[in-house]
This record gives sequence, structure tokens and C-alpha cells, in this order.
Amino acid sequence: MRLLIVEDEEKAAQFLKKGLSEAGFAVDVVHDGEEGGVAAQMNRYDLLIVDVNLPGRSGIQVIEGLRAQGNSTPVIVLTARDSVEDRVSGIDAGANVYLVKPFSFSEVLAYVRQMTSRVEREVKPVHQLVIGGLEIDFSRQKARRGKKSLDLTAKEFSILSLFARRRGQVLQRAVIAEEVWGINYDPGTNVIDVHIRRLRSKIDDDFENKLIWTVRGSGYVLEDRSQEGKDE
Repeated sequence: MRLLIVEDEEKAAQFLKKGLSEAGFAVDVVHDGEEGGVAAQMNRYDLLIVDVNLPGRSGIQVIEGLRAQGNSTPVIVLTARDSVEDRVSGIDAGANVYLVKPFSFSEVLAYVRQMTSRVEREVKPVHQLVIGGLEIDFSRQKARRGKKSLDLTAKEFSILSLFARRRGQVLQRAVIAEEVWGINYDPGTNVIDVHIRRLRSKIDDDFENKLIWTVRGSGYVLEDRSQEGKDE
């Protein structure tokens, strides 16, 4: 489960990120409304936690903008504004939960778990996926390409699963680190690049149609580019 926190108070943002990461969630943080709106629209999140008083755009404007674009991601509003009018404004904008600062982290966590479990129940689980001749069996944690069974380590399969579930989406190293390594990742190493290089050698080296691509300055993406332009 991946969460986005849009909060301009550094201490509050880091407090929430630390607690939610330790609870098993992958957490991204941005500090202004403009960036929050873009991040929420460009990436797939299971839940948003949004402050109201933000630089750039207010939290209410962020939520209204997302809802106007058809984005139905659940939203928890955290704010110091506690009047009835403010609460009504937040709910009318499309917030699912409105919590007033100072908040109890246990209460925030309870709402997060409740709302993400609801999302998880509504999403039909995918047990197998095929892309460019690569077959991935998530339930058995096995993969093959063509007639070749791929001998993947647990970490390599975790990375491949992340790529496959978000195929076509460029994944930054920070996202890969949070999803696969969590709080145990050491940003001072090149362990992500090493693992992806090994994964790519097993998936792509023996095949003309490559599937794992490096997007310079951004990250990595899994996609079948062999069909590009054929329908034009």
C-alpha cells in the first residue's frame, strides 16, 4: 500500500512518514499544494493525507482538483481548522475523513488501515501476468520467458513484481527502495542498480525484445516497446 502525505510542516510530515512506514506502508511526502496535486495525479496512491494550509494551493483546492479529474483516491484531511464550516468545506470538497490537529497517531493509523483495507478488498487480485513473452506467477513467485524458467532471488522477484504491477510507469529509485527494502534501505549504496542489472540480465539478455528500460535521470520502467508504432 502506497500513501502520499501533503504537509508543509516538516516535523509533522516526518513524524507521520516514520510511523506509517514502520506500520508497513510505502510513504511519499511533498510539502506544497501544487506538487501534491501533480504527484497524486501522476502516480498511483492508495490513500492521501492532506493538510489544508499549504503553500501554492490549499489542501481543499488540491482535493477539489483531483475529484474534478475523476481521481477517487481516499483522502484524510489533517488541519488545525476545527470549525463546523471548515469541516463541511473539507467533506464537500471530497475528503473522506477530517481530523483536527493536534492529532493522535493511533487514530490516524486506524483510519489509514480501515480505508486501505477497503481499497484492497475492492481491487481484484492479479495472480498471473504476461508481458512481451514474460510470464509472472505472483502466487507461486515464479517467472519464465519463452521456454526458459528464470532463477530469481526473493529480492529480484519483488522488484519484478513491482515493475509488473506498475508496468509502463517510470519508477524512481526512491520508490523502488521504499517498496522493496522499506526502512532497511541504505541510500548511500548502489544496491538497487546492482539488483536491477542482475534482473535485467536474466530477463533480457537472451531475447531481442527488451523489457526493462532505464529512463535517464528518472528511474526504470518495464514495458514491451516491440509494438510501438505498429498501429500507426
